[in-house]
Amino acid sequence: MCSDWIAESRALNCSVWLVKFWMPLLLMGSMAACGSGDGLERFGGPTMGSTYSVKYIRGPSGPDVAHVQPEVEAILAEVDQQMSTYRSDSDIERFNGLPANSCQTMPAGVLALVRVGEQLSIDSDGSYDLTVEPLLDLWGFGPQARVEQVPTPEQLAVVRQRVGYGHLHIDGDQLCKDAPVEVDFNSIAAGYAVDRISARMQALGIGSFLVEATGELKAVGKKADGSPWRVALEAPRDDERVVEKTIELDGYGVSTSGDYRNYFEQDGHRYSHTLDALTGAPIDHALASVTVIDHSTLMADGLSTLLLILGPERGWAFAEQHKIAAFFVIRVDKRFIIRSNSAFDRLFSDKSQ
Repeated sequence: MCSDWIAESRALNCSVWLVKFWMPLLLMGSMAACGSGDGLERFGGPTMGSTYSVKYIRGPSGPDVAHVQPEVEAILAEVDQQMSTYRSDSDIERFNGLPANSCQTMPAGVLALVRVGEQLSIDSDGSYDLTVEPLLDLWGFGPQARVEQVPTPEQLAVVRQRVGYGHLHIDGDQLCKDAPVEVDFNSIAAGYAVDRISARMQALGIGSFLVEATGELKAVGKKADGSPWRVALEAPRDDERVVEKTIELDGYGVSTSGDYRNYFEQDGHRYSHTLDALTGAPIDHALASVTVIDHSTLMADGLSTLLLILGPERGWAFAEQHKIAAFFVIRVDKRFIIRSNSAFDRLFSDKSQ
């Protein structure tokens, strides 16, 4: 039954990956059925400490769920094996356990994500960094975390010596490091997985689908009745799910990063799970979440995190400068203000409500 994987995913939640905790993307339409007779096929399951779901339009000679689902889950299993920091036998965790001045042969996907992370780090002047895992552990948010607490300046200074994308380099098919840094792909792995699945769906001859993993998603084509795939962008309202805007997608990926629910409080101060690598500390500004739309779900995933780290002013300026379609939710006192930038408005001026 479809409910089986929902129950299982709840039991697994946050045990395998540090998932982007707040996922304000609501798929329009029920996912209750595992298949249907109107050309719309659906399936899903647990992945990366959360869930994934797939909808696609099956043509007269198109593949059925029994053929497509194993293909999708093979990709998700591969991403988990290569990139999870919550399993000691993954490729990246074996690398993370190596000392300084070590190299390890890596799959092409891992090396590709390291290159993407390096570019995002350069573009953000180092605020975004794939090597923040020791800091996440120190603050209580990482896979080796013991307790959520504010570290001492001395503790922070010691751990920051093990952070910095500049300590990584690629030599052929090997990933190398000159300091004991640790790589964390949680800000881009789900988007990468969605793009991989989307490419596989198209290779199987499926021209219309909506793929989602841990809240990152991509939609291609149209539904059987010719209507577009629609996604609702939500704003945080404590325990409520409030739809702010509904957009139509075809060929675009969507990712939202937010710090609204994954945080801890100490001495009356709120500490987010999203860290600025330059300071070594959680972000401390009024930006609650950012949604990014891009043809590449991988890039949408990474850019939404980058913009969240930069904050409401610097993030907005960055999105405008680089023509990134972005949707901002900003805290003002006890309210939230919604802003979409010019690239977002141009993209959805006639396709949203």
